[in-house]
Amino acid sequence: MSYLKKYIDRYGRLFVISLCFLTLEAVCDLFQPAIMSRIVDVGIRTRNMSFVLHMGGVMLGVTALGAVGAVVRNNLSSRVSQRFGGDLRSDLYTKIQSMSYETAARFDTASLVTRLTNDVTQLQNFANGMMRIFIKAPILCIGGIIMASLLDPQASVVLALVIPCVVVIVVFGMRKGYPLFARVQGAVDSLNSVMRTYLGGVRVVKAFHRFDYESERFARQNDGLCDAQARAMRTMAMFGPSVMMVVNVGIVAVLYMGGWRINAGSLAVGKVMAFINYMTQISFALMTIFMVFTMFVRARASAERVGDVMGAQDTLRTAVHPSPLGKEGQVHFSHVTFSYHDGGEPVLHDLSFACMAGQTVGVIGSTGAGKTSMVNLIPRFYDPSDGAVEIFGVDVRKTDVAALRKRIAMVPQKSTLFTGTILENLRWGDACATREEIETAAKLAQAHDFIKSLPEGYDTMLGQGGVNLSGGQKQRLAIARALVRRPDILVLDDCTSAVDAVTERKIRAGLRTFSRSLLCIVIAQRITSVMDADHILVMDNGRIVGSGTHTKLLETCAVYQDIFASQFGKVVE
Repeated sequence: MSYLKKYIDRYGRLFVISLCFLTLEAVCDLFQPAIMSRIVDVGIRTRNMSFVLHMGGVMLGVTALGAVGAVVRNNLSSRVSQRFGGDLRSDLYTKIQSMSYETAARFDTASLVTRLTNDVTQLQNFANGMMRIFIKAPILCIGGIIMASLLDPQASVVLALVIPCVVVIVVFGMRKGYPLFARVQGAVDSLNSVMRTYLGGVRVVKAFHRFDYESERFARQNDGLCDAQARAMRTMAMFGPSVMMVVNVGIVAVLYMGGWRINAGSLAVGKVMAFINYMTQISFALMTIFMVFTMFVRARASAERVGDVMGAQDTLRTAVHPSPLGKEGQVHFSHVTFSYHDGGEPVLHDLSFACMAGQTVGVIGSTGAGKTSMVNLIPRFYDPSDGAVEIFGVDVRKTDVAALRKRIAMVPQKSTLFTGTILENLRWGDACATREEIETAAKLAQAHDFIKSLPEGYDTMLGQGGVNLSGGQKQRLAIARALVRRPDILVLDDCTSAVDAVTERKIRAGLRTFSRSLLCIVIAQRITSVMDADHILVMDNGRIVGSGTHTKLLETCAVYQDIFASQFGKVVE
């Protein structure tokens, strides 16, 4: 929970001011039964109307003062809780953005969404409640006990029996409720995961007509959430009536004792009325305290879930004094071994190679050979388990990650586009790029013509993930977005698989004229995509099994020969 200290320091002063006005409101509420007792026992009993009017005016003044305190407290509590929730949500989002791939993989995506929305809202509501009623309830409870004891010490014996019983019920409710509400939050995660999976693959679901299966999956998770919530609420529902029963038994006892004492002439009617009012206030306060603990149980579960993310230690350590990057785009792998988990099976084994500025380097291999894993080390998405990766002449572990990634552009296998216009998506490469620079990049990526053919051109709105574009169109936009950045190192990870051969040749020709100093790394499974490269790396089972030009590899590399034969037939001269 240490992450909350920052917000306590930031909003502590406003919180204390809010509590001061809340205390003023509670004190005004506590004085009203005592004033009413005086009106009944002195004014009405002696038929002194001037005293009744005087004390009535005092009661109105006390009520007005309490109302002012309530208004100010409500304004402050709303302002502080909303700012706290907004800041926490923003900081949590920033934390998630700063996570490395390995750290983010520890959390399910749906779970992160739930923590960012539902869990933060639970904490925000709890903070708001603390400044509205949660603190007021103990003040009313303690103040009511004190005022009732001063009013009639004999009747306060009832309170001495009622309060411990209520405390036992509340503590028992907390112990039972916390694990149940933790399960509820887990069930919300599962339901969000099912919905996210369905929405992400809705086209596949429709294509295979798997509506019944998806409906059953959703129904199972939905029923699980309903069951978890019902179990939690059913358990907590037993404790509220128990508190009320104990308090009402106390009120009946006070009325019984008060009736006997009034008949005996040892107790005034006004004191009995005031004592019952204090018992009612104490009853309300105890019920509120129980509700506070119920919300506290939920807020605690949410706070721990948010704390799991805020306290996650990133595996990528940022260099305290980063080394400046060299001017030319260079990539040097020196005996690099890599596994996705500590102690896990390596997916890359002892890779060593060098790429220089101005080169086009092809990387080819079968599915699962480790091509993508290798290039993910270049922008430091991961750190190698052993060996060193030097980019721009500097070990990536000694660089400023932000500065490193500004000079690298990647086009991944799955082209990801965002909701917005085509122009906005292309400006992800460079927010300050001019319209001319964007159109030049689109022409090099062979995207300009189809963009201009759209009714609104570059201002065409894209659906989520570019759903209103074909696979080849999305890939060309992703390449154009990378070129807008004008990087020193460009990584194309099998990003022309949905593009026809003619368009792919035009894209390769455009890349050769894009920048003479550009280091372009092309990952592909089709030999035609890499055969014109200056240098080709052949990978198999996480190892480099061949290196050289197309002609040399046809002569010396058995794996390359097999790939060539599978795509073109037997090897020909």
